[in-house]
Amino acid sequence: MFLTHLECPRCGATHDADRPQNLCTCGSPLLARYDLPRVRQAVRPEEFARRSADLWRYRELLPVADDRYVTTLGEGWTPLLPAPRYGESIGLPQLMVKDEGLVPTGSFKARGAAVGVSRAAELGIKHVAMPTNGNAGAAWATYAARAGLRATVAMPLGAPTITRRECVAANAELHLIDGLISDAGRHVGTLVAAAGGSPGGEIFDASTLKEPYRLEGKKTMGYEIVEQLGWRVPDVILYPTGGGVGLIGIHKALLEMRELGWIGDTMPRLVAVQSTGCAPIVRAFGGGATRAEPWADAWTVAFGINVPAPLGDELILTALRDTAGTAIAVDDETILADLHEFGAREGLLLCPEGAACLSAARRLRAGGWIRPDERVVVLNTGAGLKYPETVDVDSLPVVDA
Repeated sequence: MFLTHLECPRCGATHDADRPQNLCTCGSPLLARYDLPRVRQAVRPEEFARRSADLWRYRELLPVADDRYVTTLGEGWTPLLPAPRYGESIGLPQLMVKDEGLVPTGSFKARGAAVGVSRAAELGIKHVAMPTNGNAGAAWATYAARAGLRATVAMPLGAPTITRRECVAANAELHLIDGLISDAGRHVGTLVAAAGGSPGGEIFDASTLKEPYRLEGKKTMGYEIVEQLGWRVPDVILYPTGGGVGLIGIHKALLEMRELGWIGDTMPRLVAVQSTGCAPIVRAFGGGATRAEPWADAWTVAFGINVPAPLGDELILTALRDTAGTAIAVDDETILADLHEFGAREGLLLCPEGAACLSAARRLRAGGWIRPDERVVVLNTGAGLKYPETVDVDSLPVVDA
């Protein structure tokens, strides 16, 4: 394994990667670091094409040492689909969609769960707990069951109903919370504290960015995008941003690839897309802040990005500024309109979070921030079928037989 240690991006402290870890003592998430010179000697980019079509093809850059602990359902290597008709209609003929709806459990959360659960099992963790807006809990419950771990999931009542069923089907202990994901997080904190605290207690806190390996699974989206483009980077990547782990992960992947010499110095401009109903990152970015203030009365139809106080705010804002990117919020009415328009033109039912990125791309093109000749990648982070309420069929007429 090429994993060497965990590092705090805020204070620079290093931590042992061979035992369970949560946050740094300064309160920051920790990042996994690898011996990249050794990785460069061990593997060349062209070799990945001969490996399995899943995220484990990048095993030199993942934190699991012993293959016995790899917990997989075939996650990763999702298609990067051209969207020429919709793209032409908004002035972006080179628009592409990375469709994460095809991974196990129907969302990109399976990437983080696969790697996070695998590493947890390798480190001897027996019981994980986490708050979720739905899809992450479903993914962690599923992969925990496959690895033989216990899982406790706290989920807001407003989360997609199907994700409750996924948790129950995987035999997770599901706690429904009358509130937001921040309330679910406090509930998990209480449970973990009562079990002796994390990381050393009976229940390990696997909340977003409170453990370092979910991020490693999600960074593989960045590796895949670049490999699928022939080891070239796109000009712009738009990402629906709630907790922001995917955006932080893609940025981390790009930095690793640049240090490895697999890409040049030019980075894609990263865009954090939020809803006007919950836009703490947009507000912080626009105000030049390094931290985001909690968003009051958060609500959006794109429930996966309904995160009023993301723990990774510093890392998200750093990724945007490091890549000359931006942050933009779009309203729910526009999100749903673009979801329907894209389906009509391209035949793919997006999740509302993915549709939000289309709305953002259209606005950024109209304002000139994205040029018409640029290659633009939108992340569709989940299967639209998990959000059936986004398509109204109740008003359709019934024809007598």
